[in-house]
Amino acid sequence: MKYITGMILALLISTASCGKNDKAPPAKVAPTNLVLKAVVNTDNSGAVAFTAVAENAVSYAYDFGNGSSKTVADGVVNYTYGGSGQQTYTVKVTAKSADGLTITQSTSVTVTIAAGLIWSDEFNTDGAPDPAKWGYDIGTGDNGWGNAEAEYYTDRPVNASVSNGVLKITAIKENYSGSAYTSARLLTRGKFSFTYGRVEISAKLPAGGGTWPALWMLGANVATAGWPACGEIDIMEHKGNEPNKIYGTVHHPNHAGANADGGTVNVLNETTTFHKYAVDWSPTQLRFYVDDKLFYTFNSAGNAAFDHDFFIILNMAMGGHFGGAIDPAFNSASMEVDYVRVYKN
Repeated sequence: MKYITGMILALLISTASCGKNDKAPPAKVAPTNLVLKAVVNTDNSGAVAFTAVAENAVSYAYDFGNGSSKTVADGVVNYTYGGSGQQTYTVKVTAKSADGLTITQSTSVTVTIAAGLIWSDEFNTDGAPDPAKWGYDIGTGDNGWGNAEAEYYTDRPVNASVSNGVLKITAIKENYSGSAYTSARLLTRGKFSFTYGRVEISAKLPAGGGTWPALWMLGANVATAGWPACGEIDIMEHKGNEPNKIYGTVHHPNHAGANADGGTVNVLNETTTFHKYAVDWSPTQLRFYVDDKLFYTFNSAGNAAFDHDFFIILNMAMGGHFGGAIDPAFNSASMEVDYVRVYKN
């Protein structure tokens, strides 16, 4: 009898114990109500603004339909397609919840890219600038291309990096290899050069006394012809000591340095808003624009300094003959570049 009673007691305990462990785990939460929107830019650049929204989503993985992809946390992506002409892509976005469950939505986008676009960088890939498109000048003006500037140019990520669709060239106050500041100078030399066309660069400029951002071009024959015989086309230069004033300048024999030819225009919000800086370069003229408004024309007909290949340079200097006195309170500032596009005339 004791044996039977013990068995019954053990069975009851076992049953009760199993009951405690039989409680079902909480159900996993999946994303719901995924909505994908695409707004195509009307400037024939191939740029599209994507927005994805879903309930319970913590990330959104985009497949742009051309072999490229990107994952973001907020669902917002600005992407620019390459190539030329009219193209249609099926774009897919996958929203994922914290529990790893997913939901997918697709849409079709048709973009038109100006047929004359021959080269561009839209800075769509985070990290270092594309090494297939950009190289670096390293060092100081002692290398032969300085203007008594105070910075040391590096290829470090803190001085040049791409994030959220924008290239940032950052000048920093720091002791580095004998210089009091660092920055970066990117150039397409040996990777891309061209003769005649239109260059458009969207940029937001740094603030601070002594900053000297520049978007410019140099003759590809500089190593053999020397400067200024090689020619120099400064699409945009800006002095932090002269807010709102934009310079467009050309350097060539007998007209270089302080004796260069050029013009200026006042631009509001140049340090807080992206503006489009452009030059139209033909065999007879160089025309300089800000936000598609012409502000200076140089007649280059017959000028040997401007009848050959040029390459592109993006840099941010500190001080020097042009930049002037550096604010003692300066610590760091960045020039941001949204895109660089070259069109053939």
